[in-house]
Amino acid sequence: MDGLKEAARALSQGMDGKKTTLDSRARRDFMRLGAAGGGGLLLSFSLFGCKRAEDGRNEKPSETAVGAATNAASSQDPGLARDAFIRVGRDGIVTLVVHKVEMGQGTFTSMPQLLAEELGADLSKVRLEQAPADNKLYADPLLGGQLTGGSTSVRGAYKPLREAGAMVRTVLVEAAAESWKVPAAEITVVGGTLRHEGSGKSAGFGELVDAAAKRELPKSVALKDPEQFTLIGKPVKRLDSPAKTDGTALFGIDARLPNMLVAAVAASPVHGGKLAAVDDQKALAVPGVREVLRIDNAVAVVGEHMWAARKGLEAAAPRWDDGPNAGATTAAIVADMAKASQKEGVVARNDGDALKALASGPGRRIDAVYELPFLAHATMEPINCTVDLKADSCDIWCGTQVPAFAQAAAAKLTGLPETKVKVHNFFIGGGFGRRLESDYVAQSVALAKASKNGQPIKFVWTREEDIQKDMFRPYYYDRVSARVDEKGRPQAWFHRTTGSSIIARFAPGWLSQGLDPDAVEGSRDMPYAVPAVRVEYVRHEPPVPTAFWRGVGPTHNVFVVESFIDELAHAAKQDPVAYRRALLEKSPRTLGVLNLAAEKAGWGKPMAPIAGRKVGRGVSCQFAFGSYVAQVAEVSVGADGEVRVHRVVCAVDCGTAINPDTIVAQMESGIVYGLGAVLWGEITLDKGRVQQTNFGDYRVVRMNEAPAVEVHLVNSRDDPGGIGEPGTSALMPAVTNAVFAATGKRVRKLPIGGQLA
Repeated sequence: MDGLKEAARALSQGMDGKKTTLDSRARRDFMRLGAAGGGGLLLSFSLFGCKRAEDGRNEKPSETAVGAATNAASSQDPGLARDAFIRVGRDGIVTLVVHKVEMGQGTFTSMPQLLAEELGADLSKVRLEQAPADNKLYADPLLGGQLTGGSTSVRGAYKPLREAGAMVRTVLVEAAAESWKVPAAEITVVGGTLRHEGSGKSAGFGELVDAAAKRELPKSVALKDPEQFTLIGKPVKRLDSPAKTDGTALFGIDARLPNMLVAAVAASPVHGGKLAAVDDQKALAVPGVREVLRIDNAVAVVGEHMWAARKGLEAAAPRWDDGPNAGATTAAIVADMAKASQKEGVVARNDGDALKALASGPGRRIDAVYELPFLAHATMEPINCTVDLKADSCDIWCGTQVPAFAQAAAAKLTGLPETKVKVHNFFIGGGFGRRLESDYVAQSVALAKASKNGQPIKFVWTREEDIQKDMFRPYYYDRVSARVDEKGRPQAWFHRTTGSSIIARFAPGWLSQGLDPDAVEGSRDMPYAVPAVRVEYVRHEPPVPTAFWRGVGPTHNVFVVESFIDELAHAAKQDPVAYRRALLEKSPRTLGVLNLAAEKAGWGKPMAPIAGRKVGRGVSCQFAFGSYVAQVAEVSVGADGEVRVHRVVCAVDCGTAINPDTIVAQMESGIVYGLGAVLWGEITLDKGRVQQTNFGDYRVVRMNEAPAVEVHLVNSRDDPGGIGEPGTSALMPAVTNAVFAATGKRVRKLPIGGQLA
């Protein structure tokens, strides 16, 4: 997904392979200024610059999507053009149509910050509306489609949103200057008010929007010098927090419709299996059960409420034909991958002649194999989707990171044109890549097609259904080798990753000669200076579906690279931080965060002893998602092998920090999320079935298990990098390297689990 430099380049070509560009001139071509339907100023533009025909639609958003903010804005002004991003009403309220979803990452605060900074708006008077499904109008400039993922939101919108805000400010100023008969250059705009000191005149946005709407947009605008920022870089309070703390925020699971029924869903426990039989009579005998729905590989029992649906599904006792994957086990999958990993892969990077140097060069050769398990997303809000299917329309209520994909999936299943499928998007209670998939939408629509009731149905996956029928982070099997000189410095490096290709399924057009750029992100572009480097990828598909997981490619490759670098440092009898410093001569920003993290962690000073436990510090650093991150973890290991992580010190250089509080929160979140994976997280198979069921055996970090986390930001004016995922990918090797420092045992296979006992 992101960071994938090749993917990003491919994305700039557009998902359909047609050339689209981010050229600012093209983007301006799609800025439109006019009067909003309910009165006010309307600026329409495309972040992506994709040309389209004017369709003249001017309709109210079909559904409240993001809680109170959307409700308020929609009720104030019905005149929302379909491709409008910014609307200024006569009441002075600024409405921003957000093309991203809010799933806890802070987008719904950082986006309005960007706009308000250049517009001169009062941030408290900026309202948000969720963009409708449209893969072109609301495409992410970096991803090429309407997706929220890959830590791209702020990176893609940083300049376009500011530019749009500056254009709106310009026409407001011009309207004021003409009205007041004063030079436009003498007018200031602060907090939603325009002032002219010489004449003493002032006006709010709302008083000028009608006049401003009649003006031509400027052909170019000058953006603020970062030294003039008053909002960007400030720790702004989250705009979505009030609704989330007083309970008024709406998530997909909160969808309530008149005459709505509820369905409990069960799919084949073995991927590729089919539904063989269902006891309809017993299910329908349960009070409140209304209907039993079947599709090829799943069954749903529809009830008047969830309890009836659940009891009805139990009574239905579905039986399955397990199909070709009935005998799948984790051990067999890994054995197959180990065998496949011995084959030559697609070459992702080939500097120098690493293979020759490894085979016969001077110095010492070191080899290792690393393994990372299947992982579930385990979102706090279980998967759900509400469908109201009619003969000529289909309405879907859910939380999705890909509304246009969901729309397309439903249109394909129903045979309806996409314009007749409406996706009502909501706050997301945890995405982590899970809701980049539309499988649950497709399943719900397919089941709804089987319904005879004609009533809307909310389909709900239980936690067990969610974890066992997830689309998993792939299992990876990595071979890595290096030849080091007499000083222990690597002269040749080889890294071959074997695993599933998510890109091949998700966006096959992004593959380049069989290379999955996500599979090698973090290995192909490791920050260390090594004369000869060869990185390969072997595609090997398991008998379970795979998908992006928070941190995507770097979650596995950074673990491998940073663990192996630690091995080389140990072999050279050098301090791990000093060893890395010597190899970062060509990556000064990585070196900067490494030094900052080491300094703040007190690297080199002994840790306080803990009775009965061994203690140690570990370090990692990375460049991914456009950001530089280093982490130092402090752990202790008991005699029984139990690992506790006491403290994580994190240094971040993500360029310009839009909202420093959000960055800190994202790093804290990523660290806690990744910690569960490094300590315990794995999905295993036996007889084709996932063995884990719920948080009892798929553990996440509890509050009393969370480490103290310190986040230190590098002051920078560079363009922003992503922050949603780097915290997760950097955490894993920092912890396992700390375990090595404490115990002398190298963890080459995740999770740590009981390996140290």
